[in-house]
Amino acid sequence: MSRIAKHLLPDTAVENKLGRLEIGGCDVVELAEKFGTPVFVYDEEHLRARCREAVEVFGRNQVVYATKAFLCGAMARLAHEEGLMLDVATGGELFVVLHAGVPGTACVLHGNNKSIEELKMAIEAKVRHIVVDNFDELDRLDELHRQGLPRARIQLRITPGVAVHTHEFVSTGQDDSKFGFNLRNGDAQRAVDLVRSSASVDFVGIHCHIGSNVFAAENFEQAAEIMVNFANQL
Repeated sequence: MSRIAKHLLPDTAVENKLGRLEIGGCDVVELAEKFGTPVFVYDEEHLRARCREAVEVFGRNQVVYATKAFLCGAMARLAHEEGLMLDVATGGELFVVLHAGVPGTACVLHGNNKSIEELKMAIEAKVRHIVVDNFDELDRLDELHRQGLPRARIQLRITPGVAVHTHEFVSTGQDDSKFGFNLRNGDAQRAVDLVRSSASVDFVGIHCHIGSNVFAAENFEQAAEIMVNFANQL
């Protein structure tokens, strides 16, 4: 097989006596012949090991797996069994997770354009909390409460004003981001004031996301400092 650095391969990856790559004891050439190509191969042992590393550091139900990375019933069950929460961003993702037997209480609902049907589904499933992205979403939660649904546990997504060096399409924390309540222009404080006086929601915290493919740890440190300072003012 072509030489690939071992640390880039799953934990169980080996070269067998035929010079072929094996993952989890399965010859990938045989997998390709059986299932066709492209074929995606996931190493369960590798996935569980990475989950356990995170849980060992942060504790059970403190680490949240973003299901947009990869989701099927087996993956949802694996993450839940290993003590991870599951982040879902659509009603479809929430359906898959619930259908896999994972309770709604182990889920967090994200997304910047949640429909009223998706919000209703999340409340009825008793998700841990909903990360609210904008004022329109708060209006939808008000409407659902008027219809008789229980108060929704929510976090507010804050835009901290942190620009990171990554592709512009996956940079989400800068001031001109379309996501979240802007801290610098006062929207974040206005949202906090609104939800604190609302009978429709139970305000349980704040959240931020500054982007994907962020390689500088200093960006996360900066965002954390800004968020902690804002939280201390509340």
